[in-house]
Amino acid sequence: MFNKIIKLAHKKCSKLEIPESGLQFYEVVVKHASRAATTTNATTTTNSDLQSPPPSAPPLVPTLIEPLPPLRDVEESERRELILRKIQGCCFLCDFSDTNSVNGRETKRQTLEELIEIIQSGSFGFSENQEDLINMVSINIFRCFPPSPRGTEYLDPEEDERYLDPSWPHLQLVYDILLRYVVSPETDIKTSKRYIDHIFVMKLIDLFDSEDPREREYLKTILHRIYGKYMVHRPFIRKAINNVFYRFIFETQRHNGISDLLEIHASIINGFALPMKEEHKLFLIRTLIPLHKPKAISSYHQQLSYCVVQFVEKDNRLADPVIKGMLKYWPVTNSQKEVLFLGELEVVLEATQCTDSLRCMASLFRQIGRCLNSPQFQVAERALYLWNNEHILSLIAQNRNVILPVIFEALENNMKGHWSRTVYGLTANVRKLFLEMDFELFEECQKQYLEKEAKARELEEKRELTWKTLEAVASQAVSEDMVLVN
Repeated sequence: MFNKIIKLAHKKCSKLEIPESGLQFYEVVVKHASRAATTTNATTTTNSDLQSPPPSAPPLVPTLIEPLPPLRDVEESERRELILRKIQGCCFLCDFSDTNSVNGRETKRQTLEELIEIIQSGSFGFSENQEDLINMVSINIFRCFPPSPRGTEYLDPEEDERYLDPSWPHLQLVYDILLRYVVSPETDIKTSKRYIDHIFVMKLIDLFDSEDPREREYLKTILHRIYGKYMVHRPFIRKAINNVFYRFIFETQRHNGISDLLEIHASIINGFALPMKEEHKLFLIRTLIPLHKPKAISSYHQQLSYCVVQFVEKDNRLADPVIKGMLKYWPVTNSQKEVLFLGELEVVLEATQCTDSLRCMASLFRQIGRCLNSPQFQVAERALYLWNNEHILSLIAQNRNVILPVIFEALENNMKGHWSRTVYGLTANVRKLFLEMDFELFEECQKQYLEKEAKARELEEKRELTWKTLEAVASQAVSEDMVLVN
């Protein structure tokens, strides 16, 4: 029985043998990973759809790259085949650290440039070559990034040296080809969505973690164009970007493309119709607000603030949950982050037309009062500058009965002796504004403040008297129990 099994195995192995002489590099076409899985109901999204498969190993660099003739030098009947050969001739990656492959790199660069020229001339024929074209693009751009030498530690991107990918001379041309393919009016949406599918888009979003800002700039433009052209992919793109944000907030706290993804979302938010869908409101509450938590907020705060303000401008009722969320994640020990929060708060309040929907004015100005008394002068100054905004000043005037009692003590404490003369002067100006705004309310707050101070002094005096009494009793007990030894 054992011998029969061995013989059967030998027969199967012999059927799988491939003659080596029949292989040629340019005849190998790597199919797109999702082609076999494309069905009519491909737009349904599951959790497994949002997990992009790991990139396959890149094709080996051929030992000899044969330069192909220019398209203009061949007959009309041979041009289609030549274009296909040029596309397949770029389906490999070059090692830019290898000095022996200079000729191969240059040949590939020239071929990519010629493909761009063919596309510009209008003689490319996207409908005939799009599968091979997307296959070539996928081989070149979809790759694993090397681990960052900085690890998971966050460093200021403005202070770090920017990493520039050595293969960019080829990558830029490939991205240029992809962009021209997406925006071309010759690209049929119904046909091309079989190649620009969910897996392709998911891998494209994964590339936003590239450390090279030039690559992220191209990705931003391409993904934005895909979102605009392929309406069927819009929910998936929003969900996929959302998952990147979640992973950044709650797991890694590190990603190179958060600002770029937020910039894309800003243009998406701008196109939201009113009344706003519940899905979009949940994105604000569950994603944009928690993005205020990470330490790396300075690298994307400008884009984040713009997204948040767009929501408030579209629906003023969202100002209340936005402010409550900011108060929840308000920094305690990071003064620079606190300055960013105060700046964003000013823009949010400026976008609010009325305060009827703001039920958090007391808690908001309680936090602002703490900022007024901050020993970090930049925080105190930024908080006091809120009163220089005419719109915010009108909101404060409408709610002065709530606001002044909350921050009056903070103003008086600054007047008593903040170490910064600038903060002292700004506080005096704010105090004067409230005095002119409502003299009676100011007098009432001052009266309550003086009464509170008097009670505090009285309580302190009682405490000191109690301690003195205890000290006297203790010293008397010690003297009575003292034993003299001769």
